[in-house]
Amino acid sequence: MQLRSVQHLVRIILSLTLILFVADLTQGQHHERHRRRAHHRERDCSRCLSVVTSLPGLASIAEELGGDSVLVYHIAAGNQDPHFVQPKPSYAQLLSTADLFVTTGLDLELWVPTLLDKARNTKIYEGGIGYVSAATDIPLLEKPTLNPDRSMGDVHVYGNPHIHTSPLNAKRIAQNIRIGLRKVAPGQAEQIDRRYREFVSAIDSALFGKELVELFGGELLSKMLESGQLMEFLKTREYGGKRLIEMLGGWLRKGLPFRGKKVICYHKNWIYFARDFGLVIVDYIEPKPGIPPTAKHVKEVIETVTNEKIQVMIVATYFEKHSPEMVAERTGITSVFLPLDVGGTSDVPTYFDLIDKWIEQLNSAFGTAAQPRTNR
Repeated sequence: MQLRSVQHLVRIILSLTLILFVADLTQGQHHERHRRRAHHRERDCSRCLSVVTSLPGLASIAEELGGDSVLVYHIAAGNQDPHFVQPKPSYAQLLSTADLFVTTGLDLELWVPTLLDKARNTKIYEGGIGYVSAATDIPLLEKPTLNPDRSMGDVHVYGNPHIHTSPLNAKRIAQNIRIGLRKVAPGQAEQIDRRYREFVSAIDSALFGKELVELFGGELLSKMLESGQLMEFLKTREYGGKRLIEMLGGWLRKGLPFRGKKVICYHKNWIYFARDFGLVIVDYIEPKPGIPPTAKHVKEVIETVTNEKIQVMIVATYFEKHSPEMVAERTGITSVFLPLDVGGTSDVPTYFDLIDKWIEQLNSAFGTAAQPRTNR
C-alpha cells in the first residue's frame, strides 16, 4: 500500500474516532442531566431551598442553577395551556413555604396573583426578596402598537410572553434566576455563579457549536443572532481558509434545513423560536390570539396554505386537533404537534431535550412534506 493511501486511511480513522468521541460526550451530557434530575426528585433534602416556578421550563433552568441545594417544583404541567391553570389550594400551599418563586412576570400566568394572595408568603410577592420575573431584560416581541381591547383577542399588553422558546432568552432567564437564588441564599453565591456559567456555556455550545464559540464567544454570537446578522456574517466571511458557516454547529446547524421556510401555527407560541431559527410564520389557525377558529377563518387559512405552498403547520400538543386536521386534509400540509414545554411528552425531561425535540420533529416534517394540493 502506498504511503499516501496509508496516510489517507489514518486521517479517516482519526476523523471517525473524533466524531464518535464528540457523540459520546454529547450523549453523556444528556445522560448526566437526566441522572441529576432523577436524583433531584428522589433525594431527601431537608435543608434545601424550596423553589417554585409557574412553568416547567423555568423549573428546568432553576434546577440547572440550584443543583443539589434546591428542590424545584412547577405549577403548570408541560402538556397544559399555561394561559389557563386552575389555582388549586394545593398550589397555594406549595407557595406558602417557598423560598423563591419564578414566573415570567408578564400577563401569561393570570392565575398567579390569586395563588400568591392565598399563599400569604410575603417573601415571594412581587418586589419581595424571593420573587423572580424571568422576563426581566428580555427584548419582548409583538408589543401592541395600539391600546389592546377584547376585540383584538387575548393580546398580551407587554409583548409575547412565550419567552422560553428561544435559547437566547434561556440565558437571560437563567441570569434572573441566578440573581434570585443569590438573594435568598447569599452563602451559596459562588456555587450558584459557577453553575450559571456552566449553563450559559452549555447553551452556547448547544446553539452554535463549540468551534464558533471558541472563536468568537457566545455573547457576540448571541447578539448577532438576535439582530438577524449572524447567518449573513457566517456565509460571507472566512477564517483559516474556510467559510465560517462551515464551522457552525449545534442546534443552528441542525436547523439549517428549515431556515427560511414558511409555516403556519395554531397560536403565537413560537415567535422567539422562529426568530432564532429563521422560520417564517405566515398565518395562524386562530383568527386572533385565544379566539377559537371559525369555519370562515379556517377556509382562509386553507387558501393561504395552498397559495403560498406552505408545507408544515406547527401546533402545541394541548390545542384541539379538529381544525388542524381539517387544514391538513384539505391541503396535504404536514402537521407537527410539539410539546410547548418541558415534560410535555415523556422524552423531554430537560430544556435541552425540548429544543432537541423541536428541531428533530421539524426536520422530519420538512423532510417528508409534500407540496400542498391545489384547492378544489
